[in-house]
Amino acid sequence: MNDRRAFLARATGAAALALLGPRRAFAARAKRASGGDDLDRPLAGDRYVDARQRRLLVDTLSRMRRVQATVGYGNFALLGFDQMRKVARQYHAVEAFTRAEAEFIEGLFYFDAREYGFYGEKVLGGLTDQVEVRHAVVVRGTGQRLLRGMAIERYQEMRRAVGPALVLTSGMRSMSKQIYLFLAKAARVDGNLSRASRSLAPPGYSFHAVGDFDVGQQGLGAANFTAAFARSEVFKRLVATDNLRMRYPRGNYLGVRYEPWHIRVV
Repeated sequence: MNDRRAFLARATGAAALALLGPRRAFAARAKRASGGDDLDRPLAGDRYVDARQRRLLVDTLSRMRRVQATVGYGNFALLGFDQMRKVARQYHAVEAFTRAEAEFIEGLFYFDAREYGFYGEKVLGGLTDQVEVRHAVVVRGTGQRLLRGMAIERYQEMRRAVGPALVLTSGMRSMSKQIYLFLAKAARVDGNLSRASRSLAPPGYSFHAVGDFDVGQQGLGAANFTAAFARSEVFKRLVATDNLRMRYPRGNYLGVRYEPWHIRVV
């Protein structure tokens, strides 16, 4: 057990990063700094990758990007961790993940996200856990998939209430997809893992793996992933028809920004 903890510390650079405060202290600090909603900015006590890990982050992200280009965007969203590594080994244009890259990903997955200031539930317990591909339903015209059952039924119900102006912007996400998105965000914010976790769940913590999905208003573009969506006609219609179930509402104490577009299913 001590060896395992030592490995995780090395893999994530835990020893080089400042310790975050207790849950309530973080939430209070974050709300003061952001006015309660916008957590997409640096905060005191944030955890960063060190210089060596920053290089690993960039290299790992680049390799994952090549895997996505090889298998296609839609397929990558369902690709498990082991499958991703297999694809990398098979294609010369990608090449196998190095041991350091694989350990970097493993360290990120098994590290306690509360150390970043993220207090959501861990949905997938193992790095090699896969989404339920056999239950995936392609949503026509979106390039996205939803889980058969509650997820697709919830989406169809929302479409009936609001109409075609409501669009599906993000559906099922595999472990590989969530790792990719989290690393891409971390890379954009100078290796700030805490800041990344405030807008993208760390690997293993995303409910997109088990049913949740994102919606937006047709024509709104990237603004669908900002508080601007809450001012849209689609959002107002969802509220008026009692069809809004948010995973991350205002004032949540999960260490996550306000996400009016993220629909809770599970």
